[in-house]
Amino acid sequence: MARLMDMGLEKLNTLLLEMSTISENAVATSIQAYSRGGKADEVREWSARLQTLHRQVSDLSMELIARFQPVASDLRFVMACFEISYGFYRFGRYALDIVEVLEEFGDLSKCDHKAVVQTARDTQEMIRMSVDAFARRDVTLGKQIREREDVVDDSYRKVVRSVINQKKDVKCALSATLILRYLERIADHAVYIAESVEYIVTGVEPK
Repeated sequence: MARLMDMGLEKLNTLLLEMSTISENAVATSIQAYSRGGKADEVREWSARLQTLHRQVSDLSMELIARFQPVASDLRFVMACFEISYGFYRFGRYALDIVEVLEEFGDLSKCDHKAVVQTARDTQEMIRMSVDAFARRDVTLGKQIREREDVVDDSYRKVVRSVINQKKDVKCALSATLILRYLERIADHAVYIAESVEYIVTGVEPK
């Protein structure tokens, strides 16, 4: 029985690591499409794959709880896996949202990409740290992720203020605002993942 439980936990871990790789690629590719032009058709496929994997994690988590009634650290891991899986899935979903902005607005080559690209770098670093936090069960990365979240939030607010003050081309400003909003949400989920890792390791619920 214990052996079957261990196999189930390892399967959850494998699914989440696959999701982490796909979600990182999806976000990076969507930002490349924004900054350099071109399409990112694979992002749609990755987003669909992440949704499928998220469902598998959810189903397996429920099965493990129902069959084996895990306790202590095993139970925390199973419970946290659903939240972490959802975070990786949302990374892919927001990457797809960014691609759909590009499809809707068309050519943005004349826009100033600086604010979005810089914020995307911070956001992608948050994704990487959240992946590392899960893979290594490293709770120390949580503080760094939260600090970067403040930077992402500030970038979003600055662009919103510029739109309100009508200091930029409307098409460029609106597209940047939407993309930055999605990056802000990605940053939020990176924080949630870090908090879930802390819960796995320490047993303390995030505040």
